[in-house]
Amino acid sequence: MSDEPGRLTRLTWGPAWCEAVGLVRGWMEEAGLATRLDAVGNLVGRREGRRPGAPALLVGSHLDTVIDAGRFDGVLGVLLALAAVEELAVREKRPAFALEVVAFADEEGVRFPCALTGSRAMAGTLDPAVLGLTDRDGTTLAEALRASGLDPDGLTGCARKPGEILGFLEAHIEQGPVLEHEGVALGLVRAIAGATRLEVLVEGRAGHAGTVPMRLRRDALAGAAEMVLAVERSARGEAELVATVGRLEVLPGAVNTIPGRVRFTIDLRSPEDRERTRALADLRSDLEEIARRRRLGLRLVPIHEAPAVACDPALLDALARARVRLGLPDRRLVSGAGHDAMAIAAIAPVAMLFVRCRGGISHDPAEHAAPADIEAALAVLVETIVLLSEEFR
Repeated sequence: MSDEPGRLTRLTWGPAWCEAVGLVRGWMEEAGLATRLDAVGNLVGRREGRRPGAPALLVGSHLDTVIDAGRFDGVLGVLLALAAVEELAVREKRPAFALEVVAFADEEGVRFPCALTGSRAMAGTLDPAVLGLTDRDGTTLAEALRASGLDPDGLTGCARKPGEILGFLEAHIEQGPVLEHEGVALGLVRAIAGATRLEVLVEGRAGHAGTVPMRLRRDALAGAAEMVLAVERSARGEAELVATVGRLEVLPGAVNTIPGRVRFTIDLRSPEDRERTRALADLRSDLEEIARRRRLGLRLVPIHEAPAVACDPALLDALARARVRLGLPDRRLVSGAGHDAMAIAAIAPVAMLFVRCRGGISHDPAEHAAPADIEAALAVLVETIVLLSEEFR
């Protein structure tokens, strides 16, 4: 289901996303779940547990995609959650607590300049000001909600009370090459990396490429090039710190003109906030030294800040014991990408299960997870729910 012919693009609150939500809602109801769609578009299918009034264990992910996406990111987690509920029903195992299959709205943040919209709304941490954000066509988020049959005025009603949720399990493709490199099908996520993003403005002096001697130049691009290498170098010696320059703009951009201004972005991520903060301070010092030496202006503007999220030890332990029961190795790793679990961690314990993906490729049509690995992930989810139910007090 796609908004574009010939490639997979399913943006939240668009026609293809609405169609996908309707299809999955039908599958949930066929599986005996009571469904509801909240004001922002989070789809929830609930099966009550043996104990009336018990909190719910949430399992799921999201249905929206990036532009020209693969078929597994997000969707796999929703369908694995639904398959786990169906498998438990076949085995006639009804957990003591309620089970909720969740398909969150707008995890990717592609259409509007915000992400994790649905999960943050459920956690009660979404700023209502996002309703005024616009997409590239000038449509506001509030208008997009109304166009898809939802109610922007009901945004605050999406928030769940912490006591209603026992925890949240999210299965997801790894989106990286570590599991494949190590020959392991599944991994447990011990933490989701925090991220700092900056826009950097480097100002020099434009001039004629043929008439300004090298010793008299204040070339913004030459300085920015040195800074980009400093960004890369800042993370080279740290095992779990990553640093990326993903966008660079050179002005005036003529072949025969010395660049007078450069804008570029920095993305720093680490599962340890202290490490990320220290690396940022060191990097800022390095960039300032380069600017001084080259007689360039420098401005760093923060554009995004998200703290790291540690996964819950008890939920991780249940996932690990389920793997042992099934004869699978216990491999733990860090998620460098953001996920809905980050938002739900504000109100409930969370844990994630990673599924190996071919070539580590994600956000691309080549994205692929092997059926055998998906089957193993389903077995772990089912066994984890059984274990949690056995120990529920």
